[in-house]
Amino acid sequence: MSFNSTTVLEPRSLPNFVETPYVSDMAERAMSYIAAGFPIHFRGISGTGKTTLAMHVASMIGRPVVMIHGDEEFSTSDLVGGETGFRSRKVVDNYIHTVKKTEEDMQKRWADNRLTVACKNGFTLIYDEFTRSRPETNNVLLSVLQERMLDLPSPREGEGNYLKVHPDFTAIFTSNPEEYAGVHRSQDALRDRMITLDIDYFDEETEMRITEFKSGLANGDAGKIVKIVRGLRDSDTYEFAPTVRGCIMIAKTLVVRKAQVNKKDPVFRQICMDILASETSRIGTAGSQARVKEVIAELIDKVC
Repeated sequence: MSFNSTTVLEPRSLPNFVETPYVSDMAERAMSYIAAGFPIHFRGISGTGKTTLAMHVASMIGRPVVMIHGDEEFSTSDLVGGETGFRSRKVVDNYIHTVKKTEEDMQKRWADNRLTVACKNGFTLIYDEFTRSRPETNNVLLSVLQERMLDLPSPREGEGNYLKVHPDFTAIFTSNPEEYAGVHRSQDALRDRMITLDIDYFDEETEMRITEFKSGLANGDAGKIVKIVRGLRDSDTYEFAPTVRGCIMIAKTLVVRKAQVNKKDPVFRQICMDILASETSRIGTAGSQARVKEVIAELIDKVC
């Protein structure tokens, strides 16, 4: 094959993947749409497991995976590929020793990028946070998803300007809400070609099991941390809602510090304050931070 093996991933879930009824239901819904021939788009706030779920669905499909991370600086060639230089060929004919004949030929070299690799070989494409790339960059996807043809900016050696998309090609997209910094509004034409599944916060059981698996904390301790984070989320006293990432950060740090999930343990209280105040605020004004920490202290006393 004409691709670099470092561009292609094995179709498997991320380490310590936790499957609960909520996750299974979402994955099964996604697989039904993929079986019907539609690309999938997981949309939700940061920390709700969109990329993890995309990797899990890709593992269910079972084809090699090509992953792209959206970037403001991307151009179409960063997705498709382009001409990278020249290939030189020189032939010297000295059959008659008194006559020297030289023939030189130079041809442009084409290098496939990840979208072309996936389309050509029928791989699963995961385009993570695709709305961080400019809309004009993603225009190349319109014909890929609808007509199953990839429009190349220039013909490759021995091929034309169009590449027929392999029948096994599947696309999975993820994105954050449009109000996030650095996120572009996706084109209506592109969004219309995919099935969007909105990913909300995990249920309590899923968050507890994820925290337990990722940190190694006992079930009861993981559950208390999750209750504190969910209580803060329900309080609506933050700039950004805390997610399961906050639970994992607290639990992992507790293991490292050998602290106890106990309201009388000052290390535990400080870890909760530091991590949750950090996760819920980007501006960090004194008033908002103070109120968040008050709520965290109340939750620790209540839950523990």
